Amino acid sequence: MQALKEKINESLSSVLPITAIVLVLSITLAPLTPPALILFLFGAALLVAGMGLFTLGVDMSMLPMGEGVGVELAKIKNIVIPLAVCFVLGAVVTIAEPDLQVLAQQIPGIPNMVLILSVAVGVGAALVLAIVRMRRKIRLSYVLLALYALVFVLAFCTPDSFLAVAFDSGGVTTGPVTVPFIMALGIGMASMRSDKNSGSDSFGLVSLGSVGPILAVMLLGIFYKPDNGAYTPIAIGDIPTTAAAARAFFVELPAYAEEVAVAIAPILVMFVLFQLLTRRFHLHQLWRMAIGLGYTYVGLVMFLTGVNVGFMPAGQMIGDALAGGAIPWVLVLVGMVVGYFIVRAEPAVQVLTRQVEDVSNGSITQRAMMNALSIGVAVSVGLAMLRILTGLSILWFMAPGYVAALALTFVVPQVYTGIAFDSGGVASGPMTTTFLLPLAMGACSAVGGNVMTDAFGIVAMVAMMPLITIQMMGYLGVRKERRLEAESRTLLAETGIVYYEYDEEEA
Repeated sequence: MQALKEKINESLSSVLPITAIVLVLSITLAPLTPPALILFLFGAALLVAGMGLFTLGVDMSMLPMGEGVGVELAKIKNIVIPLAVCFVLGAVVTIAEPDLQVLAQQIPGIPNMVLILSVAVGVGAALVLAIVRMRRKIRLSYVLLALYALVFVLAFCTPDSFLAVAFDSGGVTTGPVTVPFIMALGIGMASMRSDKNSGSDSFGLVSLGSVGPILAVMLLGIFYKPDNGAYTPIAIGDIPTTAAAARAFFVELPAYAEEVAVAIAPILVMFVLFQLLTRRFHLHQLWRMAIGLGYTYVGLVMFLTGVNVGFMPAGQMIGDALAGGAIPWVLVLVGMVVGYFIVRAEPAVQVLTRQVEDVSNGSITQRAMMNALSIGVAVSVGLAMLRILTGLSILWFMAPGYVAALALTFVVPQVYTGIAFDSGGVASGPMTTTFLLPLAMGACSAVGGNVMTDAFGIVAMVAMMPLITIQMMGYLGVRKERRLEAESRTLLAETGIVYYEYDEEEA
C-alpha cells in the first residue's frame, strides 16, 4: 500500500498543474460549458488514480517481463528467431495500441484499419532493424541519419494531406502499453554484452520504433487514394447533473476495458509461451507479475477513460475559444504553458525517466530528464500553435529540427542519443492525442485552416523537440564535466601531485 500511495502522490503532482491551468482558462480566456468542465474534472480524478496504478503495475510486471525476454533472446545465436519474434511482437502490439486507435479515429478519409496495419508493419520492421543494429554494434547515429534522410526524401513525394499524419503516426505508436515492454526488452538484450557501449545500446528500440511508422504512412500516402472526409467536431451530450457525468464515463468504460485487454493480450500470450519454453521465472516472481499486470490493466483503463471522455471535449473547446478570440496569438503562449506541464502527466514518461536514472546509476536524474522534456514539449507546442495561425508547412519546422537533432548525435555520448530519441517517442502519448490534438483541431477550425495539414502534426512536433533538448542537456553536462576535470588537473599540478587518468580498457 505504501508503494501505491507514493505512485498516487506522484501522479497527483503531475496532473494538478494541467488541471489548474484548464480551470483558470475556463473562467478567463476560454470559458467551458458546465458539462465540459464537469467531464474534465471527473477525467482528472480518473487520471490521477489510473496513472498511479499503472506506474506501480509496470514496475511489478512489464519491466521484469520485457527484460527477461530480452536476456533469453540475446542468448540465441541464430539471429532469425529473435528477429521474427520482434517483428511479430512489434506489429501485433501496435495494432492494439490505444494511442494509435485514438489517432486513427480522428483522421477523416482514411479507414482506421488501413492506417493501423500500415503503422504496425512499420513498427515491426523498425524493431527488426533495431535488433540487427544491437547485434552488429552499429552506432545509433548512423542508422538514424540514414532513416531520416529517407524520410525527407519521401516527404517531397507524399501528398500534403498525408504528410502531417505520417509524422504524427511515429509519435503515437510508442504508447503506454508498448514502451515499458520494448524498453525493458532492449535493456535485457544489451545486458548480455560486456562491452562499454552495452548501456547506451539498451536505448534506441523506441526511437527506431517511431521512425518506421513515418516511412510506412508516407508510402501509404504515395500509393493509396483516401476517401473524401471532413473533420467532425467532438459533440457533448446533455449532462445536466454530476450523476449524468459519472454515467458518461461508465458508459464508455467497457469499450476502453476491451481496448486495453486486446492491447495487453499479445504481450501476455507471448510471455506465457516464453515462460513455458525457458522456465526463467520462479512461482513467486510470476505471482508478483500477475498482480502487477492487474494493476497495469486497471490503471490504464481508468487513465484512457478519463482522458478520452473528459479531456478531448475540453481541449477542443479551449482551442476554438482562444483562436477565435480577440487576441488569437495568445494561443501560442497558452500552448507553451500547457505543453510544459502536460508531458509530466504522460504515463510512459514516468517509466522512461525512472529507467534512465537506474541505467545511468543516477548520473542522469529523473528531475533533469523531466525538466528537459518539459522545456522541449513547451517549445514544440508553441511552434505547433504558431503553425496553425500562419498555415506554414510542417516541413519548415521538421526539417531544421531533425537536422539539428541528428547533428547533435555526433557530439554527445551515445547514451544521450538513445535516451533523447526514445524520449521523443514517449513524450507524445495519450495526453497529447486526447488533449493537445483536439486543442489544435479546435483552433484550426476557428481560424478557418485545413485540419489535415495544419492541426495534424502537433504530435510530431511534440516528439521532435525532446531530441534536441535532451541531447543539449547531455552536451552541456559533458562540457561541465570536462571543465571540472581540467580544473582538477590544474589544482593537482599546482600542488605537485601527479595526475593519472584511469583507462577502463587499459585496466
